Amino acid sequence: MSERKPWHGVIVATALPFKDDLSVDYDAYAEHVQWLAANGCDGVAPNGSLGEYQVLTDQERAKVVETAIEAAPEGFTVMAGVGAYGGLESQRWAEHAAKAGADCVMLLPPNSYRANHDEVVEHYRLVGEVGLPVVGYNNPIDTKVDLTPQLIARIHEEGNMVGVKEFSGDVRRAYEIKELAPEMDLIIGTDDTVLEVGLAGAVGWVAGYPNAIPQTTVELYRLSTSGKAEDLVKAKELYTDLHSLLRWDTKTEFVQAIKLSMDIIGLKGGKCRPPRGPLVEWMHKGITADTEAAVAKGYK
Repeated sequence: MSERKPWHGVIVATALPFKDDLSVDYDAYAEHVQWLAANGCDGVAPNGSLGEYQVLTDQERAKVVETAIEAAPEGFTVMAGVGAYGGLESQRWAEHAAKAGADCVMLLPPNSYRANHDEVVEHYRLVGEVGLPVVGYNNPIDTKVDLTPQLIARIHEEGNMVGVKEFSGDVRRAYEIKELAPEMDLIIGTDDTVLEVGLAGAVGWVAGYPNAIPQTTVELYRLSTSGKAEDLVKAKELYTDLHSLLRWDTKTEFVQAIKLSMDIIGLKGGKCRPPRGPLVEWMHKGITADTEAAVAKGYK
């Protein structure tokens, strides 16, 4: 088996804890990074959407990455999120990540403007110039740009994307991406497609729910990607039990959902910064029921 690359395995898109006054709780964040490492995860992705990077100041955003790197044990990946409105800003965040000691970066396309293909390619070229490996992040649901398999292959061919976190939810794309760019690494992007994209050849998972139940979700990932037929029986059992919980990762309120699950389990999830407010009652009840059901079955 080839040596694990930094963007392989279960990389947790970390939730970010805030204090009561909604300032960043860096000490709690460092503890969370270390706890994830101790519970079998392979790395963290600070400043992703789950980390509420859009509502951080530049100083906070920089310190979050630095905190993750300082807390990470040897061999534990830090894949810094460098998404921004434009390529020059993303490039600056990639430069900061490189200087701070990150292993790789995760990059959305321009996320305030419906860029055409040439503009998206240039966006990735600018960040690629920094020199850290770039994992693309395709989230056409929340951004204005869809990284189609053809566009992904073009960026990969230029050397500016080593893997892609596929968040479209369309599992069929996994096969097309591998056809067009055989060397491209597939990364699971939605928690409720772990089994399907794992079967399609994924070598990583940028994951949300390991924030709450890391041991079980890591086991699910290993079983879904082992390539062994006998593992699929156990994988399907776990997946069926957890799917209603994992599905919350793909909802608009996924940050509040995962933080609520963390609170229920006894971790520090806590509040979100505006504009994310409290969950509506039916969602709160649903997430609570799904989390308690998972805990009752011994998942952790």
